[in-house]
Amino acid sequence: MLRGLNREASHTYTMQVEAEINPVNTTVERDATRVHIRGSSLLLGGQCLSLGINFAAQVLVVRYFSTGDYGALAFGLGIVGLFQIVAVLGLNEAVARFVPIYHQNREYEKLVGTILLATGAVILSGVIIILAVYGPLSHFLTQEKLALRLLTILIFLVPIEAADTLLDALFASFAGTRDIFFRKYMLGPGLKFGVVLFLIWKNSTITFLAYGYLLASAVGVLTYIWMLLRLLEDQGLLRQLKSLTIQVPTSEILSFVLPGLSSTLATAAIASINIFLLGHLRSMPDVAYYRAVVPAAQLNGVVMASFTLMYIPSAARLFAKSDYAGFNKLYWQTAAWMSVVSFPIFAVTFSLSRPLTVLLFGARYEQSGSILALLSLASYFNTALGFNLQTLKVLGRLRYIIVMSALGVLIDVVVSMFLIVRYGAIGAGIGTAVALISYNLLMQVGLLPTPNFKAFDRRYFSIYLTIALGASGLLVIQSLMSLSLYVALPLVVCISMMVLTVAKKKLNILETFPELLSLPFTRLLLT
Repeated sequence: MLRGLNREASHTYTMQVEAEINPVNTTVERDATRVHIRGSSLLLGGQCLSLGINFAAQVLVVRYFSTGDYGALAFGLGIVGLFQIVAVLGLNEAVARFVPIYHQNREYEKLVGTILLATGAVILSGVIIILAVYGPLSHFLTQEKLALRLLTILIFLVPIEAADTLLDALFASFAGTRDIFFRKYMLGPGLKFGVVLFLIWKNSTITFLAYGYLLASAVGVLTYIWMLLRLLEDQGLLRQLKSLTIQVPTSEILSFVLPGLSSTLATAAIASINIFLLGHLRSMPDVAYYRAVVPAAQLNGVVMASFTLMYIPSAARLFAKSDYAGFNKLYWQTAAWMSVVSFPIFAVTFSLSRPLTVLLFGARYEQSGSILALLSLASYFNTALGFNLQTLKVLGRLRYIIVMSALGVLIDVVVSMFLIVRYGAIGAGIGTAVALISYNLLMQVGLLPTPNFKAFDRRYFSIYLTIALGASGLLVIQSLMSLSLYVALPLVVCISMMVLTVAKKKLNILETFPELLSLPFTRLLLT
């Protein structure tokens, strides 16, 4: 489909979106909500492309290996994912926050100092984590020989993936939008998918796949570094940076990083810690039953992930002007948009979770269907409530974030440990769902003191009610009649159209995307 796009038209649209993202380049001040939603649509396309490639690779890997082998790989990747968040130390957000400011103010000494501080901290933390895993930490994590062998290979992904995250922030700071699209959403996933295809062609082992993932990630980061140097050279920054006295703004960065890091670690821990608990308290097949459906459940967050990049700047501008009415509109309009666009994914992964799991992974993973439903519910709940955590950061309620993040992790550990011992993988699913939903409700409560801001805007009640009734009704029909996925999918389409019909006026779709009026079918559907 991408090959069929007209390059000139695509470039024109990209430039239009980038112009709307940057208010300095526009002569007329546009509505913040409309600009935010239009700009995020460009990132959503890349995110969908990346997730599609990664999900296809996931299905092939799960089907190719035994549950024990895949469970060992999933255990290693889960540990790496958690440690990678630790290794970044939240410095990617600091880079995205401070580098554009220093660039705009021509404070190049601080700009270089920020980059060097972030890079050095990431490398140091990555090395410490690798040494810890090769030391006493390895036997504490698992006693399974295969899982331990794979972990000692995959652990080198920690500093590589952490560097990749920093590079994302740097490219965003220097307006390398198209470069991010190519590297993050095409090259990286494409390399890993190529490794999976080569593995199957060669009929190789799980160890080969671990080394392949490591090599693909390293090639991606090296390519990213080369692209960054080229971008800096094109903007004339590389020559200026070579002759500067370095000034490291340590206090400014640390004051921003430490509170935000707690929420990042909490979110990562709630999503990943149950893999560790399953491997430690149960068995590798239990890890496989749980981990196999995690990527499918995470599809419910793809729209939210695409909207995240632009939300904080838009919200910060409204907060700076004390425009709380606009702040409330931005929040709930964005939440409603994300809920409606994500609904078809939620309907399939929640209401049709069992037939979807069997179709993707085979009958031996049928018990994972219930886990997929639980994880999808928690993920979609997070999307439906909107950017509560990001809003609290904009409002500066950092102490509340720290306390509630710690409480969220505590809920996850206590509930999951109790349930995993008794119910295995399904217990991990329940524990994760309870923790994520509780965490989001706690974040939502933190928004109550905001003036003229509604913890729930009743204007969008009909949208959420239609979504709840549609998903619940489809689940009941599927439970009673055991419809095949091919029969149930048309029902998903019909219910999704019903949700869109209820939501179209409140979302101001045609006002946000007036070019849709030129399409006869969409004009008939949306007017």
